Amino acid sequence: MTNSAISHKLQMDGIYAFQRHIYDASRKHYLLGRDRLINDLAPPHDGRVLELGCGTGRNLIVAAKRYRNANFFGLDISHEMLKTAAKHIDKHQLSNRIQIRQGDATDFSPHALFGVEKFDRIYISYSLSMIPDWQGTLEQAISHLSDKGSIHIVDFGQQSLLPKLFKSILLWWLKIFHVTPRADLFDFVRQLAGSNNRNIEFKELYKDYCHYCVIGPKRLSQIDTKKAA
Repeated sequence: MTNSAISHKLQMDGIYAFQRHIYDASRKHYLLGRDRLINDLAPPHDGRVLELGCGTGRNLIVAAKRYRNANFFGLDISHEMLKTAAKHIDKHQLSNRIQIRQGDATDFSPHALFGVEKFDRIYISYSLSMIPDWQGTLEQAISHLSDKGSIHIVDFGQQSLLPKLFKSILLWWLKIFHVTPRADLFDFVRQLAGSNNRNIEFKELYKDYCHYCVIGPKRLSQIDTKKAA
């Protein structure tokens, strides 16, 4: 790990040494859009699905139960969070279908960590707002994505359509946990998808409380030719 990654790891372990025990119960009411993301994954049979910033394993468990013919992988920089994830996965008897590893989402090798080369689905749920080099995370994700694969993202928006008092209180609360909504998420994702010949879907949900984004499969050259015509 780089020095910045080590610093981020120590910060996350410090936050979640206790928080991991109450994380799922305390977050379920305001991490909106997570289940919508999972419902949209629809991985192929025997597909490989990776969550970056898997935390307590909550999303991996829900997704593994939803898609019983897929294989799931989770990466998180926090050793503390992964201790809770391992317990939850064992409790639900899903250790045979979910692998979790500690690592830096901005620089990782799927082959070294999981013994695979590419993923059919990669999703990131409320983690980009906590990763300092979130752009690097997305660049890593797309580099490890199969041609027919897709990346699914949900994270805090800019709350532009919500009352100003609500927005100010929410941002104050998020700052305590080193969470920074990414105002330029759409611009970066659009550029990244374009340079990799992929389409995107981007939505502002719940009055811009959160942003929902999908980077789709690679476009076929024949389709691009028809569009240009």
